[in-house]
Amino acid sequence: MPEQLAIDGGKPTREKMLLFGAPYFGDEEIAEVVDTIKSGWVSTGPKTKKFEDEFAAYVGAKYAIALNSCTAGLHLSMVVLGVGPGDEVIVPPLTFGATANVVEHVGAKPVFADIDPTTLCIDPQQIEKAITPRTKVIVPVHYGGMPCAMDEIRAIADAHRLQVVEDAAHAIGAKYKGRTIGTLSPLTNFSFYANKNLSTAEGGMVTTDDAALEEKLRVYHLHGLSRDAWKRYHTKEFSMSEVVVPGYKYNMTDLQASLGLHQLRKQEQFIARREELAAFYDEAFSEFDGVVRTAPRPHDGQSRHVLHLYVLLLDLARLKASRNQFISALLAENIGASMHFWPLHMHPYYREKYGYQPDDFPVARRVGESVLSLPLTPQMSERDAQDVVDAVRKVVEAYGR
Repeated sequence: MPEQLAIDGGKPTREKMLLFGAPYFGDEEIAEVVDTIKSGWVSTGPKTKKFEDEFAAYVGAKYAIALNSCTAGLHLSMVVLGVGPGDEVIVPPLTFGATANVVEHVGAKPVFADIDPTTLCIDPQQIEKAITPRTKVIVPVHYGGMPCAMDEIRAIADAHRLQVVEDAAHAIGAKYKGRTIGTLSPLTNFSFYANKNLSTAEGGMVTTDDAALEEKLRVYHLHGLSRDAWKRYHTKEFSMSEVVVPGYKYNMTDLQASLGLHQLRKQEQFIARREELAAFYDEAFSEFDGVVRTAPRPHDGQSRHVLHLYVLLLDLARLKASRNQFISALLAENIGASMHFWPLHMHPYYREKYGYQPDDFPVARRVGESVLSLPLTPQMSERDAQDVVDAVRKVVEAYGR
């Protein structure tokens, strides 16, 4: 007889909620923030510059521009590449709304290309099918921290004279064939949102090796001014700024950068802990009926999945519950499960504007209906991880056919 679920009145697996993606800040981050507050310079300044320099060095890029979000970076990437009305940008449907929304913001059309059922990243063969004479940019999304098939994507882009803008919101520290994500394309965008592997509460970074793009990004990211605040005020010599383009308010603050500096220095430690927890999950879930692990992660020493997400796919034919019911049951067990993502072509805006049907992108639809994400953060204990496994087992047994 299966144990009664907490959602049906039973005892929860654990007393306290295990949060999904809780940030892990230590004494170093706290001390740096206090130092910044005491310094009197809390907006964009010396610590933002230091964070940019250290981030560029970490990924191996020439330039890094700190922003208030990854969304800002994706938007500016479209702007500085001249994407606008009449243009098309290819994106995967299994991604956060921002990936496609920024294309709408510049007046262009996001065109979806289905995902690979193994990696859950955009499928290069589907990219090829989606290209038209209006296509200008391809936006691969490194889903969950898994690098996309960048050799194939770059080959397609080169053959059709297209630009590549990477959405690496999940992928700080990820590697592809010996190269760190952040160096493979003209522009790569990272997220430092609260639940990301590196958190500044809110924030982002765009990297590039192109000096001309770096200069454009710097101008556009702060009101289109010819000189930013730090350049204006850190010197005793007066210098007047001029608006040279109608820019945006996308800058990062030194308060955020104070967190980012130490989060960045801990990334290798964080990734190693994520790998330990994921290995524990892998072994436990390999024996479960009703859940399917996603593809094995690369272990060749050249490529690296950084495990921003640990996802399972539910075998709904073997369960008496939908994915949403399954997650609700886990939440009642005090396990902070989540879902990444409901495919964009099935969201009201894109469905209604472009007339998409669910099976226009069948792989994304199937994954979107069955995918769930489990807590995986470096501060989790072995007991926390065991609670996750126990709760999933409890729900699977209760809902199994």
